[in-house]
Amino acid sequence: MGTSFLDDDFLLSTATARTLFHDVAEHLSIVDMHGHLNATDLANDRIYATLTDLWLEDDHYKWRAMRLAGIDETLITGDADPWDRFAAWAATVPSLIRSPLYVWTHLELRRVFGIDLTLSTATAREIWEEASLRLPALSTRALLDRFDVIALATTDDPADDLDAHRRLASDPGPLAEGRRVLPTFRPDAAHALLGDPPSWNAWADRLGATSGVEVTDLDSLRAALAECEGRFAELGCRASDHGLTHVPDVPRDRSLAADAVRRARSGGVPAASERDALLLEVVALAAESAFARESVLQLHLGALRDASPRVRDLVSPDAGADAMGDWPQAPGLVRFLGDLERDGSLPRTILYNANPSDNALFATVAGAFSRHGVRSLVQWGPPWWFNDHEEGLRHHLDVLSGIGQLAGFVGMLTDSRSLLSMTRHELFRRVLCDVVGRDVEVGRIPRDLAWLSTVVSDLCLANAVAYFGLPGAWVG
Repeated sequence: MGTSFLDDDFLLSTATARTLFHDVAEHLSIVDMHGHLNATDLANDRIYATLTDLWLEDDHYKWRAMRLAGIDETLITGDADPWDRFAAWAATVPSLIRSPLYVWTHLELRRVFGIDLTLSTATAREIWEEASLRLPALSTRALLDRFDVIALATTDDPADDLDAHRRLASDPGPLAEGRRVLPTFRPDAAHALLGDPPSWNAWADRLGATSGVEVTDLDSLRAALAECEGRFAELGCRASDHGLTHVPDVPRDRSLAADAVRRARSGGVPAASERDALLLEVVALAAESAFARESVLQLHLGALRDASPRVRDLVSPDAGADAMGDWPQAPGLVRFLGDLERDGSLPRTILYNANPSDNALFATVAGAFSRHGVRSLVQWGPPWWFNDHEEGLRHHLDVLSGIGQLAGFVGMLTDSRSLLSMTRHELFRRVLCDVVGRDVEVGRIPRDLAWLSTVVSDLCLANAVAYFGLPGAWVG
């Protein structure tokens, strides 16, 4: 008799794997230090009106899958009736055989709603009705409790007022004791909007109003960003985050960066060289601050965003119509990190690649940099975006083990706009335990369960707590 779908030992192919998962990994809390959840929803302890609001409102993974199935956009991101949108998603799910979305969808149904039906047109109404009965008890706080999320980072623009984070910090009533929601400093707009001067100037004005520093030139832009970064730090921020196609392979040039700001402020479009110069100034400023505050610099590299102009114009940017880019990654990245190291300001840094053809490249770049007393100073980060499926996770662990150092790895993240996506941590933990367990069974790793339990616990939780400088008590 074969194994049943998503049984207790799903993906756990050996006795050692099953022991490591069920005795160790399954019970560990979650630290999720890169995601795109709405901080206002968390501060308000939002209760979702319908299953569609909870499941489809912001999940561009599901949006992309529905478009591939030929669903009309009105039923994906439009104003169609919530039941009709959910029914369209249910009709899509059977098409997702072997997709990680198929696994995630059914893990979410089981772990959150206790529903073990497979979703399809035939079961959609029953699942809708049963899940709807449970929704009133599934506020954002209840979901964090259910997944045992002890630290969660959102992604926030420097010009944001951080009102939701201030409310969470001053009155953490919506959060259970021991749980924190932290902002992450994401200053991409400072360089990414330069091709659209009206948008850039509107953002600069908003940054000036938020920071109290009028943005007129490069120095005032740097001062405004630094002031905002200080506000983030006061609210517990432990990282900055930067979404780039690649790091330009040019030396820093403040004169060109100043020209970019001056030209944008006058309504012109900066030249490519000026835009690259300002990008480097913005990221270097964040890196220097991370070094001074002993926080983390995160670089997400290689995504080709908004490949479909139709979806971008009809819905919005970052709505799921993206692809992997193939820019050369090593030259500019190595130059940038090397310059920071030479200046004595290389912080803890996590590198994420969208294109898996760059896996070995990123692992070796990360391994080239070190600092006494810091474990895995520069990390090749968790499998991101197009790589967070089972095969991607296994390949990631193999490459990292082969040419990096697995034991110092910070573990998994969701990169998600849906609280239900915390099930991705479970998938990672199952794959991790299976990879280690298989090696034990064939004699590649000693059968020392006490040691391996510590390694697994570190990779699932403790390493992230230590690397991001979170309170040590959270490990327990």
